[in-house]
Amino acid sequence: FPSHDRSAPGSVSQVRECAGHLMGLAKTDGMTVILIGHVTKDGNIAGPKVLEHMVDCVLSFEGDLSHNFRLLRSLKNRFGATHELGVFQMNSLGLEEVENPSELFLEERGQNLIGSVVFASMEGTRPLLCEVQALTLNSPMPMPRRTALGIELNRLHLLGAVLDRHLEMKLNHSDVFINVVGGLKLSDPSSDLAVAAAILSTELRQSIDAHAVFFGEIGLTGEVRAVAFAELRLKEADKLGFNHFVLPYSNKKHLQDLGLLKGKKITWIKNMGDLHRFIKNGMSSNQKPLF
Repeated sequence: FPSHDRSAPGSVSQVRECAGHLMGLAKTDGMTVILIGHVTKDGNIAGPKVLEHMVDCVLSFEGDLSHNFRLLRSLKNRFGATHELGVFQMNSLGLEEVENPSELFLEERGQNLIGSVVFASMEGTRPLLCEVQALTLNSPMPMPRRTALGIELNRLHLLGAVLDRHLEMKLNHSDVFINVVGGLKLSDPSSDLAVAAAILSTELRQSIDAHAVFFGEIGLTGEVRAVAFAELRLKEADKLGFNHFVLPYSNKKHLQDLGLLKGKKITWIKNMGDLHRFIKNGMSSNQKPLF
């Protein structure tokens, strides 16, 4: 590198100069250059942000000490879609790609569990099924705890307020715990319906059909809104053997491939009242749909 750059190691000018020369090398010789760096406690790339602006793609390789799989996320892609997800599993031979991540995250799930709901998520352009668990307990504390692993804590506060207002659940006297199994982190607002169903299931002590899949966004007025990529989510659920779909009523007019719904149990949810009746009636695999 040029000797005239006397900047301190790690400074903005030095990072920009080094990255510029590596970019020139890559474009001149047609090679791929991979820069490996550290991340901060917040998960951001350490050092000047100028490096993220210069490169074509930023990948984040995440892992959890309690699990043997690793997640590869695309945070920036100048020539393609972002927020894609690759799942790899660590074994004795090294990292192996997991071709069907949904099976990985659902393989240890039981039957008709209380407080356990399957959610059809979208990670970039890939549909992914995961398990959302909820637990509520009466709290002696004046300020009950709200713990969310895998979803934003503010989202849990919002859903708790909606349940209290529209269903009079009185969650202000209970600790509420939410966990997305497998260490997944969901940013998709369509997880609202699954989280609310899991909370209602554990609060009402009602099990949910193990072959049911949920997705839908909940508004502050208690309505359940349509979500995007409904057909992709349903195809992934159908491929894994799920035969009961709990969907927003607004998605009914957007579904083009109605063949997906043939031979399936469909429950259309318009608002929180519909969801409450659905959970309270104890929908099991041998019952008929409510709607």
